[in-house]
Amino acid sequence: MRGSRPDLTAASWRKSTYSNGAGGDCLELADNIPGTVPVRDSKNPAGPVLLLAPAAWSAFISGVREVSS
Repeated sequence: MRGSRPDLTAASWRKSTYSNGAGGDCLELADNIPGTVPVRDSKNPAGPVLLLAPAAWSAFISGVREVSS
């Protein structure tokens, strides 16, 4: 994603619904940032954040569902 980085200080992060209670390997995403889908590792919330276009996120989710079924 090109251009200026969105301000993520107000990001409302949520874990994947497939997250286990033991704090396993999980993704978190913030769905309150217009025009982008920030994604991070739940075990490293201060670490890097991937910024995906909404269409790219939708394609990723569709691909995961396809492989999982």
